[in-house]
Amino acid sequence: MISRLGVVFMHLLARLPLPWVRTLGRGFGLFLHLVVWSRRRVVDVNLRLCFPQWSDAQRRQVRKEVFVHVAQSFFDRAWLWHADPEVVRRRIVLTGALRELAGDEPTIVFAPHFVGLDAGVTGLTQQVPRRFTGIYTPQSNAVVDEWILKGRHRFGGAKPLSRNAGVRVLVASLRAGDVMYLLPDMNFGPEESIFVPFYGVSAATVPSLSRFARLGRAKVVPVITRLTPTGYEVRVLEAWAGFPTDDVEADTALMNARLQDWIDEMPSQYYWVHKRFKTRPPGEAKVY
Repeated sequence: MISRLGVVFMHLLARLPLPWVRTLGRGFGLFLHLVVWSRRRVVDVNLRLCFPQWSDAQRRQVRKEVFVHVAQSFFDRAWLWHADPEVVRRRIVLTGALRELAGDEPTIVFAPHFVGLDAGVTGLTQQVPRRFTGIYTPQSNAVVDEWILKGRHRFGGAKPLSRNAGVRVLVASLRAGDVMYLLPDMNFGPEESIFVPFYGVSAATVPSLSRFARLGRAKVVPVITRLTPTGYEVRVLEAWAGFPTDDVEADTALMNARLQDWIDEMPSQYYWVHKRFKTRPPGEAKVY
């Protein structure tokens, strides 16, 4: 019942002007920052490990902004998934090397976990005439699961593939011309992960970007989404030259290094509430 009421609330929220939605998100984010101390500590640890040169005051300020941006992006799902399509189109601006997504060449979109991730999916599937596919993990709540699936696949004939679908199905989809929307920059546990540096700290990282690019003979196109006062900017970057190589570890380390450059541009919009360093190399102490 609560989940259904939440979906109804998001439908209603979609009708409000964007500044109202953002103000609500800011208030809710500051409230969460105040009361959810356990997740606040996760952000503290992440920022301390990744930005040891920052002052305590700087880390506290960015920590607060992280909570605000996470909450704002959550409430933005209301208009992303339920507002009139023209409203969505006006608020999401695609920039950069859009030609990289033209045609039917096998293509992987590397979409790091910035808070505007859902806006990136929505903008691309609405405004780029390609079919996109992504790897989807079902939610335990059936109502929430249905809402997320419908929202993320609202436009463009996008289709989700389960994590259990298998590599063969995923690669076949890629070779058939679907654009794979890949988000490999989180800690998914030790299974099939390798340890490569992330801001100088060993981080368990899934080397799926390199492997799928090689198996699918696909180019990798990074897409960076920035939350702005008027909506979102979805920036399409040039495809990576010489990627992948035969060295999966080097490829994955390169992915993290380039991700660091984009985070440095807008550190408070990265998803630092995630326990990025939960899995530690053998013999190393836990950090959370």
